[in-house]
Amino acid sequence: MDTEQESLLEIIRQFPQKKIVVWGDFILDEYLYGTTQRISREAPVLILSRGHTELFLGGAGNSLLNLYALGAEPIPVGVVGQDDAGDRIRGILKKKGIPSSYVLTERKCKTPIKTRILAGEETAKKQQILRIDQDSRVPENEDLAQKLIYALNLAKGQASALLISDYNYFSVQEYAFSRILPVYKKEKIPIALDSRFRILEFKDITVATPNEPEAEEALRIKLEERPETIANAGRKLLRKIAAEALLITRGSKGMVLFEKGKKPFEIPIHGTTDIVDMTGAGDTVISVLTLALASGASFKEAAQLANYAGGIVVMKKGTATLTPKELEEAVVRGH
Repeated sequence: MDTEQESLLEIIRQFPQKKIVVWGDFILDEYLYGTTQRISREAPVLILSRGHTELFLGGAGNSLLNLYALGAEPIPVGVVGQDDAGDRIRGILKKKGIPSSYVLTERKCKTPIKTRILAGEETAKKQQILRIDQDSRVPENEDLAQKLIYALNLAKGQASALLISDYNYFSVQEYAFSRILPVYKKEKIPIALDSRFRILEFKDITVATPNEPEAEEALRIKLEERPETIANAGRKLLRKIAAEALLITRGSKGMVLFEKGKKPFEIPIHGTTDIVDMTGAGDTVISVLTLALASGASFKEAAQLANYAGGIVVMKKGTATLTPKELEEAVVRGH
């Protein structure tokens, strides 16, 4: 067993009991299963016999579940509506023993719901045929921002790191961010960001984890296959967000880590390129990256562990998590 391998395994051993604040958009993922019957007479569509429904945490909730599965203690901070979906999110958190005292209820918004309809013959594996999104942005007002600031300040006392998961529903508000950023930085608490569309609005953080399309959107360019183009784009984005590091995820092409004053570090995908399902892989990557940094890892070590984790979950169907044992085995096999 080489020194690098042992170092990565020791970082994983530090995961349990680490308290990670997860600030972001909590979404209710609803999976509705049905059995196909016949074609409707009213229109050329399938008639489904409705079966059971399953509910899961989505959005920032998926990052939270990844941390939970790895033995950490996630502390959710966010906003839900005063509705059934918001109550169900709180119920899921309560069932897992995760406190929801910093999840605020806002009467003027609805909790986002993503309903996936899966169908197939009675004895066949069900396939997703439709997704229905109920979107609602959190209102930006001073009263709510102050409540978020208060919650984040209280959560800071327990935090080993702050993970920001912005799905563009505005639970992550720029004013609140500007107020809590110096407080967390003063305590030397790592801040990791995954933002769907607003990465340029949250600067001076520790690390950000955009995927390739998100990096392209931020820079208003189209990345090409040439390594020098990716390298230049990564350096430019790193300067723009004034972060200490940037990890661009590239699907089957792996990842590239950028740090100030260092050459880009390319990481090939762990495992096969025959990916089963990319759903939620970005949430796994930032969860492991954040947890590793909270456990004393360097950016390079944290990125390597995040890459192993991403390679594991993309081989699972649907939104998935992984265990410390799976991650340890991947490290052993990967060296």
